[in-house]
Amino acid sequence: MDLDSLPSKLPSFLSYLSLPSLPKTVAHPPPMSAFANVTAGGFLSSRAFWGPVTATLDWCEANYQFSRYIAETANTFSNFPTVILAAYGASKTLSAGLPSRYLAGWTGFALIGIGSTIFHATLTFQAQLMDELPMVYVCSYCCAMLFDTSRGFAWKGSNAPYLAAIFFAFNILFTWSYYLSRDPVYHQVVFAGIMFISLFRTIYLLRNEEIGKRIPPGPRAAITRLFLLGAVTFTSGFLVWNLDNVFCSTLTDWKTAIGWPAAFFLEGHSWWHILTAAGSYLMLVGNSSPDGTPRILCIKDEHSNYSVEGIVPRITRIQKKIQ
Repeated sequence: MDLDSLPSKLPSFLSYLSLPSLPKTVAHPPPMSAFANVTAGGFLSSRAFWGPVTATLDWCEANYQFSRYIAETANTFSNFPTVILAAYGASKTLSAGLPSRYLAGWTGFALIGIGSTIFHATLTFQAQLMDELPMVYVCSYCCAMLFDTSRGFAWKGSNAPYLAAIFFAFNILFTWSYYLSRDPVYHQVVFAGIMFISLFRTIYLLRNEEIGKRIPPGPRAAITRLFLLGAVTFTSGFLVWNLDNVFCSTLTDWKTAIGWPAAFFLEGHSWWHILTAAGSYLMLVGNSSPDGTPRILCIKDEHSNYSVEGIVPRITRIQKKIQ
């Protein structure tokens, strides 16, 4: 899709503070440090392996600065922590013998990191969909699992089939409508809506007396601390990313002044990837989403069957396998 066919500009208030993925596009001067690739800019962009930018979003990092094969170097490689943490979570889920729904959650988490890697490496619209669609798929999946609080993991007699039907119908409709609209604001609104529903549902689960009886105060406090640490880490990434949007011109000047590789530390969107990967991992382990988390496991099974262990927190089974 030609960029000329896109809307000429987004609402002005989104230029300063937006939901995570809407950047402030800024023209980048060629780097001047001794380490930097002085042929960046027009020369490499004109020879870009993936062709012209067709994505509806661009970022503060200079395009094709170091290689004609990678549009945004830092934003590409900063997705690796997401994939590594997802693989770690999946391996621990398998070793603990948890239900397959939890492995599906970690798989989705990995797909977000892989899709974002491809998107930032190519800046094509097709790759943008590989980044943004899994965000909605995985978050809506997590949200659906928050509403499955019946004891046990069998489908019969639970609301899981109805939740699955709603999940698939919603995501098919969203995929079709987003592909037609290609409006990043639409994606922002849908993603934010899912996040808020998940937040309010989490608060309800924390305060529900009947559900609260299934988790003793000690484990509940430990789980809550882990979740809060993840939330703070995630929010820090959001703030850094928005600072990168608002002060892109200033940060670009600083990058040019200090040179590379040190300037990589000023790529705010890359820090968004790293901090939100860590924050999401901690929240997924500490709260109630489909990836082996103790709160939902404690709600659907006996809390004494599981524990959280390790410097990098993981779920460990300490008693019989759930049916």
